[in-house]
Amino acid sequence: MSQSTPLSVAVVGATGVVGRTMVQVLHERDFPLGELRLLASGRSAGRTVQVGDRSIEVLEATGDAFEGVDIALFSAGAETSKELAPQAAARGTTVIDNSSAWRMDPAVPLVVSQVNAGDLDWHEGIVANPNCSTMQLAPVLMALRDSVGIERVVVDTYQSVSGTGADAMAELEGQIRAHVAGEPKEASIYQHPIAFNALPEIDVFLDNGYTKEEWKVVTESRRILHLPELRISCTAVRVPVFVSHSEAVHVETTEPLTPERARRLFASVAGVVVNDDPASHAYPLATDAAGRDEIFVGRVRQDPSVRDGRGIAFWVVSDNLRKGAATNAVEIAEQLAERGWVKAAGRRGAAAAPVETPA
Repeated sequence: MSQSTPLSVAVVGATGVVGRTMVQVLHERDFPLGELRLLASGRSAGRTVQVGDRSIEVLEATGDAFEGVDIALFSAGAETSKELAPQAAARGTTVIDNSSAWRMDPAVPLVVSQVNAGDLDWHEGIVANPNCSTMQLAPVLMALRDSVGIERVVVDTYQSVSGTGADAMAELEGQIRAHVAGEPKEASIYQHPIAFNALPEIDVFLDNGYTKEEWKVVTESRRILHLPELRISCTAVRVPVFVSHSEAVHVETTEPLTPERARRLFASVAGVVVNDDPASHAYPLATDAAGRDEIFVGRVRQDPSVRDGRGIAFWVVSDNLRKGAATNAVEIAEQLAERGWVKAAGRRGAAAAPVETPA
């Protein structure tokens, strides 16, 4: 990003998988950090996190810990966000929250950086980061919305265990080892063993038969795309993959659309890469997307079940820890800084505790 006045940034949930990725992405993208404050629960306070060649101590996340902080990236769960985000905002900190706490609050912008960054203009101190599955879907749907219109979307997600956290990743590895050793596969994170399995249950079931994860894709997509009446349905499945979510998407468009034109539309979106050559077995893979910030699209083809050439089907893959969470949050922070939409709390007050700037 372009150089700007250094900002004080806090990461809440800094010891978790997404929190650590947020710290990594800030460092990689050369965000203009004046200081970096790492916050977590009281039980994690005192631990250290390696940032570049420096070791930074983790402080307890309290309201007072946000004194002097310009931007706070939250990844500590909805309850923590509901409690601490308003306290941070009251101190002049702009919060970018990765939980579900604020996503459907009409007073809080829900933003994917390539899609609706203009919504940041009306934030009142809190910005919501969408669900990871919604995140990778919204930019490609935007390309169709803006060119041929969207009538209906059906998406099936194949989500990695890292979306649940470090314990789920450890459980998958443990079950694989148990299988190789001929031992029982123990399940504690999910209702059933995830190794060599596919679980059509992510989050809790709602009264309408959908899971909460599936309904997030429905409601968040409508908000981000500014299409409140969009007809969209989702089935979310957990699969034994460590990192990266994959999605099979079927879209009914308003106007006819060929696969060739769809590929061009997708490729024109910043951060979207088309990898689509079935003859050479080239299509997006979860393993290839892991560690990358791009959204990958392939298997683009006509959907013959929709008349008049108005149906298109494709495959979308992205790293759920990076673009699906941490990278989008940092991209939002960059846009807030570049547009001057940060209140600059760090230049009004003193830091709550010593911090170190990464090399």
